[in-house]
Amino acid sequence: MTVHLEDIKKAADRLRGIAIETPIHTSAVLNERVNARVFIKPECLQHIGAFKFRGAYNRLCQMSEDQRAKGAVAFSSGNHAQGMAYAAKLLGMHATIVMPSDAPSIKKEGTQRLGASIRLYDRATESREDIAAEIAASSGATLVPAFDDVDVIAGQGTCGLEIMQQLAARDCVPDAVLSPCGGGGLLAGLSTAVKETNSATRVYGVEPANYDDHSISKAAGVRTKISPQLSTSCDALMATQPGEITWSINSKTVDDFLVVSEDEVAHAISFAFRYLKLVVEPGGAVALAALLHNKLDISGGSAALVLSGGNIDSETFASCLQKYPSP
Repeated sequence: MTVHLEDIKKAADRLRGIAIETPIHTSAVLNERVNARVFIKPECLQHIGAFKFRGAYNRLCQMSEDQRAKGAVAFSSGNHAQGMAYAAKLLGMHATIVMPSDAPSIKKEGTQRLGASIRLYDRATESREDIAAEIAASSGATLVPAFDDVDVIAGQGTCGLEIMQQLAARDCVPDAVLSPCGGGGLLAGLSTAVKETNSATRVYGVEPANYDDHSISKAAGVRTKISPQLSTSCDALMATQPGEITWSINSKTVDDFLVVSEDEVAHAISFAFRYLKLVVEPGGAVALAALLHNKLDISGGSAALVLSGGNIDSETFASCLQKYPSP
């Protein structure tokens, strides 16, 4: 199972007029800081504050009437949860989301506000996969993965398609595109759109240091599961193993994986607030952190990056600004 540019274009047709075509921003401060032309794709301005709506809607809108009547179930720390909840609401469906009890309150509240039912679980003692599978089996609801699904991947890929189209309108072909990477769904769709549009553009996935399973998998040459000993503020990127489908794509289409620290992420959040005038969550800021902290040399060239989400609790946000008042 794989995804091609044609699948992403069909997803774009389904999302047209429903998803927000987020703009491309530039920043003189950022360009000067990294000595390059950088184009910023703020998916924090997407419905529900994250790119996840794209994939959720593309998956749910293709379900049959009988499937819609039985609803959908998913497991998520927050952004897929909200994307599913809003997509289901637009389509007149019910959604049940299995969420960790320690998920950011802004994400739990947003999911509930959009009409979904929430089943909380303990990350340490319960399996979200088992709980979701049990709900699906007992109710007949369709289980929609957060990333390891071709329709979800194609929907997320519309973000990459837009980047290439928006930059083409500016007579620019980027030398590199950077994307946050958790389970790899956004990266798989984006890298497919980018590479099938221009094979010379390099694609990089960016992970937090404590959840660098893609980087480790690349080094090992095989999909590898990790057992993190430390947590991360990047709750949206806490996958411990690349998805089967996403890895089968990303292992071929992604040039490399970059890793950023917790402090570098906090610095990027403060930078985005001060200079880009954007509110970005930790997992959404990793690609920006990678450029700001020289994980990739793009000096004299051009790059595009995705700010994948903006659902951050006020306490976390305030601590980042206090830690780096002059980013």
